Amino acid sequence: MSDISKAIVIAAAGMRAQSSRMRIISENVANANSTAKEPGGIPYQRQTPVFSSVLDKETGAQIVRMDRAVSKSSDFIVKHQPEHPAADADGYVKYSNVNRLVEMMDMRQAAKSFEANLSVIENSRAMLQRTLELLKR
Repeated sequence: MSDISKAIVIAAAGMRAQSSRMRIISENVANANSTAKEPGGIPYQRQTPVFSSVLDKETGAQIVRMDRAVSKSSDFIVKHQPEHPAADADGYVKYSNVNRLVEMMDMRQAAKSFEANLSVIENSRAMLQRTLELLKR
């Protein structure tokens, strides 16, 4: 397999990893205002992806992949709302620890990484196409 083909495989793996990252970020944003289901319970916790480098046996290249998502146990937002169904005995409700501003910054970074990998694929394909045109002469 050529180096250009390996570059395409590596970039495609990067795009898949960033796509998974964007999915997790979307889930975080969707659950940003969630509370616990029962009084005094734990609400949705922010998830973050864990990536690893693995050997692609077909190409012999190291590629990235998302292994799993892990919960971040930072402090929850607590509000005094005694009338809320999820309020504890003292009238406090725990809200998710998702910070939308942080999620939007992470989404922007993931989108930029996705675009960079896409650019690698497009440029690699263009180089392959140009090589084929030169070989036809």
